[in-house]
Amino acid sequence: MREYERGNILLESGTNEIEIMQFTIDNNLYGINVAKVREIMMSAAVKPMPHAHPAVEGIFKPRDVVLTVVDLPYYLTGQHFEPDSRNLFIVTNFNKMFIAFRVHTVVGISRISWTDIQKPDKTISGGEEGVATGIAQCEGNLVTILDFEKIVAEIAPETTIQMKEIEMLGERKERNLPVLVAEDSILLSRMIQEALNKAGYTNLTMFANGQELWDYVQPLAESPEALKDRVALIITDIEMPSMDGHRLTKLVKSDPVLKQIPVIIFSSLVTEEMRIKGKQLGADEQLSKPEIGHLVDVMDGLLSRAQEGR
Repeated sequence: MREYERGNILLESGTNEIEIMQFTIDNNLYGINVAKVREIMMSAAVKPMPHAHPAVEGIFKPRDVVLTVVDLPYYLTGQHFEPDSRNLFIVTNFNKMFIAFRVHTVVGISRISWTDIQKPDKTISGGEEGVATGIAQCEGNLVTILDFEKIVAEIAPETTIQMKEIEMLGERKERNLPVLVAEDSILLSRMIQEALNKAGYTNLTMFANGQELWDYVQPLAESPEALKDRVALIITDIEMPSMDGHRLTKLVKSDPVLKQIPVIIFSSLVTEEMRIKGKQLGADEQLSKPEIGHLVDVMDGLLSRAQEGR
């Protein structure tokens, strides 16, 4: 068992770089953002859990923590592989959860730019809500970056965005202020849009990554008056192909005109370490998915203060 040291990840915030941990399943190469990885462990005996999702292998207890183990080979292929002594558990930390994913081998780590990650087409990703969030070129190899948030949302729907949080806010008035949202996951983008619409935010423009949002907002810096009518608030994920949310935040907050736009980072990666990075880049607020009710409260506050300041 060994702790994965993450102290050198993204030495400078906002560089639009990512470190990819490559691993194999059935001799196919996959990847995960190192920022999601807590540690790598030798595989161990797992206690099965009754009535669990078929891809949930069970639980095990290293040290004093009980971890759920997801059989990633079964999830991806539908086949049961015999446990092997060479198997490893990738212990992840995102959405304020710790989950272990069984993999066959871990290959290594590559640092690349988000611009080197392409969004897969629907035939590769498995349709509108496929499990591949990107295809990366790492040291001559094509690596399929998996959407671990979607995997967990499918296995345990109660851990993702919940519409009941919006319903608990009670009756709300419609707010037609223009809000821009950068989110690459098709599933989460739709869920966020539905939730914010239900909360009264009906003037939403959704973007598949930070680059698309930046291309939209950058020309508005030339016309401050038009800016007020086109964007009142930006919400951004961190992990996105082409341009990540940290780079987007840095660009917006470095512009003398655009910096007035409130920026909320809404990501599964908002840990204390990431919170420091986001603050350095100028983010107005940083929230962890899937706290959609909290997001609406923060949006209300930021937009009210912005309106009062005009």
